[in-house]
Amino acid sequence: MASEARLRRGLGLWDSVVIGLGAMVGAGVFAALGPAAGVAGSWLLVALGVAAVVAYCNAMSSARLAALYPVSGGTYVYGRERLGAFWGYLAGWGFVVGKTASCAAMALTVGSYAWPEQAHAVAAGAVVVVTGINYAGVQKSALATRVIVGLVLAVLAAVVVAGFGGNHSAATVLDVEIGPYGVLQAAGLLFFAFAGYARIATLGEEVRDPERTIPRAIMLALAGALAVYTLVAVAALLTLGSGGLAAARDPLARVVEAAGVGWLAPVVRAGAVLAAAGSLMALILGVSRTTLAMARDGHLPRALAAVHPRYAVPHRAELAVSVVVAVLAATMDLRAAIGFSSFAVLGYYLVANLSAATLTAAERRPPRWVPVLGALGCVVVGFSLPLGSVLSGLGVLSFGAAVYVVRGFTGR
Repeated sequence: MASEARLRRGLGLWDSVVIGLGAMVGAGVFAALGPAAGVAGSWLLVALGVAAVVAYCNAMSSARLAALYPVSGGTYVYGRERLGAFWGYLAGWGFVVGKTASCAAMALTVGSYAWPEQAHAVAAGAVVVVTGINYAGVQKSALATRVIVGLVLAVLAAVVVAGFGGNHSAATVLDVEIGPYGVLQAAGLLFFAFAGYARIATLGEEVRDPERTIPRAIMLALAGALAVYTLVAVAALLTLGSGGLAAARDPLARVVEAAGVGWLAPVVRAGAVLAAAGSLMALILGVSRTTLAMARDGHLPRALAAVHPRYAVPHRAELAVSVVVAVLAATMDLRAAIGFSSFAVLGYYLVANLSAATLTAAERRPPRWVPVLGALGCVVVGFSLPLGSVLSGLGVLSFGAAVYVVRGFTGR
């Protein structure tokens, strides 16, 4: 039967690392630095450090769980196996809804940089192109992501060189009082940038030697992303200051312009398009695999559990996710979805940390403090996000829980 078909293990360590980097680099550098600077000011690097610590704990917990359960679904599977069906379902629900919003936001980023006047149409077209690549098999997706990540890292290297070595006279300081709440809120917004390593875990059924590959790939991708974010953030603060960074809609293009190398701005904008496209590709991969896992268990229509006989991908799940994303990207402005997505995904990692806390020594559990600090960080940072993001996130999770309860009573 289609629901019993398995995916093909074709990803090695390097491909897995690249997929994680592709999901993180596009979202963070081009989308989250400006809003985070707006609430953290000159404390932006501290907020980045807080986000990195929470992400490290989440990554360590996820890595140990992914090695133990190397199948598609990520924390949906871990929560189900360690805490019970409800918690796995709630994690999967939060991930699918939150990351679908992230997909639309990334598609709109492609449209806004590539052709601002027709951003929605370009965004929908980007979803179609990315879906076609993903449909041809996860190895094609990995190859495309490898090319994109290489080009984007080259662009970011140019931004860093320009930022460190250029003119710093335009730097301004954000003239607002910053407290611990602002730092935590910025950490929550920046966490949006770190969540890409989850894509490696959700692809667990397609990774070779998953017990060794997944933990190593997660930590390598996280370390690489943190190094990139830190260098770019320092370069941006030196050149624009916290005030200029907070006010810029396209901060990295503004960095090279303010540094005196304005001819690089079009290259940076092209890099932003590539980065957002790479992030969109990895996001759709992750959401479709979690959809596949939930469909296998009947929490979503079982037809979505079909695996293509030739390409060995969950083609119906990919198409369903892509249709929803394309509609949202064509009709709505989802830039504010960063906060909503962060809250939903922090809830997802809360379940991951609670699941990891149940591991035994024989199951190679992480140090006890890791899931405890990770769970606490998810709660504190999540509820420090803007009130609208918190309320909408709680509303979506509550709706998902209500659906689960109703289905339990009706037996459907």
